[in-house]
Amino acid sequence: MKNNIFGLSILFILFFSACSLTSENMNSIFNFSQSSKINDWKVVNDDVMGGISRASFDLNTEGDAEFKGTVSTANNGGFASVRYRFKAKDITKKKTITIRLRGDSKRYQFRIKSKATDYYSYITAFSTMGDWETIHINLKDLYPSFRGNKLNKENFNGSSIEEISFLIANQKDENFKLIIDKIEIN
Repeated sequence: MKNNIFGLSILFILFFSACSLTSENMNSIFNFSQSSKINDWKVVNDDVMGGISRASFDLNTEGDAEFKGTVSTANNGGFASVRYRFKAKDITKKKTITIRLRGDSKRYQFRIKSKATDYYSYITAFSTMGDWETIHINLKDLYPSFRGNKLNKENFNGSSIEEISFLIANQKDENFKLIIDKIEIN
């Protein structure tokens, strides 16, 4: 009898642990750790159009992502970005993107695309305080933009996303560092 109760207890613990992990993973877009594979994160700077801004995206010793570099307005440049494309994520019942990060008191943009092949992104800007913080972005507040111009379209109301990105473009020369712990959708 003791063995059956012990066995059932173990099964009960494993079942509820699996349920909790599944629920957490369903909300996670990316949760950085020392074992994270970040090969699908791609840096895109203004050098695609002649600029000389430079950026990198790596894991630090704590396992957080570091998006850092130098933005230069020389040669009509002025931006650095990093993007992550993934299999379409159903967000039908989701309303908010939550990001735990530590910035450098600078302003950044967060961007999403319903389809990775869309020519425009839905964007919003956020300022960082210099300490760890959690920012909440309402999906319905993301507006469509292409090359810095707001488009005459509705704000985001899609049912899935395939790409997220971070961009810095404050119309000045500056060094930057944005540390990202996790990105979730709720």
